[in-house]
Amino acid sequence: MHTAMTDDGAAEPVLLGVAELASDPEREARFAESAHRILADLVRGGAALGWVEPPSHDEVAELLQHVVAAVHAGDGALRAAYLGHRLVGLGYWLRYARPTHRPHADLEKLAVDAAVHGRGVGRALTAALISDARRAGIEVLTLDARGDNDNALHLYRSLGFTEYGRLPDFVAVGDRRYDKVFCMLDLRHHG
Repeated sequence: MHTAMTDDGAAEPVLLGVAELASDPEREARFAESAHRILADLVRGGAALGWVEPPSHDEVAELLQHVVAAVHAGDGALRAAYLGHRLVGLGYWLRYARPTHRPHADLEKLAVDAAVHGRGVGRALTAALISDARRAGIEVLTLDARGDNDNALHLYRSLGFTEYGRLPDFVAVGDRRYDKVFCMLDLRHHG
């Protein structure tokens, strides 16, 4: 796999979807393990990804199987960011299951290896997932973030998401409490 270069010579991530991941059996075989490494390391460092303790390898593998099945059913999108042969980030959205909410989807996870924070990987992943949602006919893409996750909230706002609600002190991590911030991107009104 090649790595794209920016004008200043910095490596740009290559973003792959489920079909591209499946086209390389070796990469596909390593994907769950690499994703587990990123997610567990981030949670160990205090990242707001929905786990208090780092997830097990089996938990991540089961989650990814669920997401891939949803992608194949037309109910989701998964993107993986690679620098060379190394997975450095992943994200996915899933269509809402409730029949009255089917036109909409939720960006459920976005995770970027701490070693490449600040290099545009999260922005590239989010932009690709937004494009995937547009192509899939999603009307409103939602997400929620922990209130202290300033970098993520700034990224989402810069890509057009707006806050539509907040639950004060809703997220519990031990004795600490954080707001749960709800954001949306109305794709019916954005080009």
